[in-house]
Amino acid sequence: MNSNRSLLTMGLMLVSFLIFTQWQQDFDPNVQAQKQAQTQQLTSQSGDAPSASNATSPISEQSAKGKTITLESDVLRLTVDTLGGDVVDSDLLKYNAQLDSNTPFELLRDDGKTLYVAQSGLVGKNGIDNNGAPRAQYQTTTDSFKLADGQDELVVPLTFEKEGVTYRKIFTLKRGSYNVAVNFVVNNPTAETLEVQPYGQIKHTLVESAGNFAMPTYTGGAYSSSETNYKKYSFDDMAKANLSIDTKAGWAAVLQHYFVSAWIPNQDADNNLYTRTKDNVATIGYRGPTTQIAPNSEVTLTSHLWTGPKDQKAMAEVANHFDLTVDYGWAWFIAKPLFWLLTFIQSIVTNWGLAIIGVTIVVKTILYPLTKAQYTSMAKMRMLQPKITEMRERFGDDRQRMSQEMMKLYKEEKVNPMGGCLPILLQMPIFIALYWTFMEAVELRHAPFFGWIQDLSAQDPYYIFPLLMGASMFLLQKMSPTPVADPVQQKVMTFMPVLFTVFFLWFPSGLVLYWLTSNCITIVQQWLIYRNLEKKGLHTRKK
Repeated sequence: MNSNRSLLTMGLMLVSFLIFTQWQQDFDPNVQAQKQAQTQQLTSQSGDAPSASNATSPISEQSAKGKTITLESDVLRLTVDTLGGDVVDSDLLKYNAQLDSNTPFELLRDDGKTLYVAQSGLVGKNGIDNNGAPRAQYQTTTDSFKLADGQDELVVPLTFEKEGVTYRKIFTLKRGSYNVAVNFVVNNPTAETLEVQPYGQIKHTLVESAGNFAMPTYTGGAYSSSETNYKKYSFDDMAKANLSIDTKAGWAAVLQHYFVSAWIPNQDADNNLYTRTKDNVATIGYRGPTTQIAPNSEVTLTSHLWTGPKDQKAMAEVANHFDLTVDYGWAWFIAKPLFWLLTFIQSIVTNWGLAIIGVTIVVKTILYPLTKAQYTSMAKMRMLQPKITEMRERFGDDRQRMSQEMMKLYKEEKVNPMGGCLPILLQMPIFIALYWTFMEAVELRHAPFFGWIQDLSAQDPYYIFPLLMGASMFLLQKMSPTPVADPVQQKVMTFMPVLFTVFFLWFPSGLVLYWLTSNCITIVQQWLIYRNLEKKGLHTRKK
């Protein structure tokens, strides 16, 4: 396989990958079987969310609000509604909303246009958040709480009393962490045994996933259970069939580009994961087991709320498989070591663009033996062209005889006609893995390179890198030792750099940088390999 055909193969693979990626955004065939099973589970349920007895909604749908209080650590600022103790706003203090802006990125919000809030409470026989009843109106000592210098954690209790029973909802924010502990402490001084059931849910206005064909982004639900490590469950899926899964441990989340909000219940308990949609709002959450509080006793019910970036290392410590929300797709086994290598190099060079160049050099160095074998095979194929032409004239339309003689010739000359395939087959999965790394790794968000490239996760604003990449592809074509003879193939190959350039206009500039660097290294490698082969008497160019 010559280099022109390699480029053609690469182009077809790239186009197929983009088409498949877009198709996957709209339809996942695995969802259908899951929906059928869930539909059977839900035939006895109403359109509302599951509950302890599958009979009541987990939370009142009332629109009333109480006053709000703020809880602030060094990385996170939460706004909590004292009516129900819901988190109605979360500002990520270390992430800007826009490039070079001084406004923190707002993840959870209720701004009149988008509802995206994290609710939690207690339902059941003695619950304080049952449907049809007013939400608990919590009391606090002040309206603003902030982590002090030298303090490692901020503990904020909200208190509510009902019929002699004291309910405390306690938020704990730790320094440098987006993982917020949300615990319920129920003190029962009465002579009656109480029964409550904890829940946590995230509400989000129904929206469509954004992005473009080259950079699609997912906004929707996801969950983990004892049967499924990680599964996306889009808003469309929720509208078609309510989720209801009984599981040990697990978690429920809403994902968006680079960020995630999730409820992580007690991982030692049996929980129910559920979804529902109502009034253009999707809800995904969990319900814990019913807990009894004996007379004159106190019980603590634990849970965690993550509202922050997709920090793989930190999320892996919060719950099993939570780091899988950084979704690398089928190429995860390549993407994870590449991301590790990328971060390692970045820790040395302190620039993500230079780190990308470093990763490219490492990858091309590892693939060099295959690249050398590829071009050597191409040079030998070039030498055999006169003999192959003579065979075609001699055997005419006898394709079987022609094939037999060609295989014999390849064997005698020790030439592998498929010698150029393997580098391409290896390079494309690496490219796809890097593609998903740039799509998912929050570390690359707003990461500058130099000059006009101030965000490697966004497209080149002046399209300079894509144009340079197209020029490098054109140069590689011209350096090909075996020009394409077929006129149709000639036209296709001439158009290929243009097609790639158009595609790469919308790709993250960091990914284009990788491909451009790879092409430049390939040009140098190809020149050195051909020069060495010509010294050995192998002709690499047409005379």
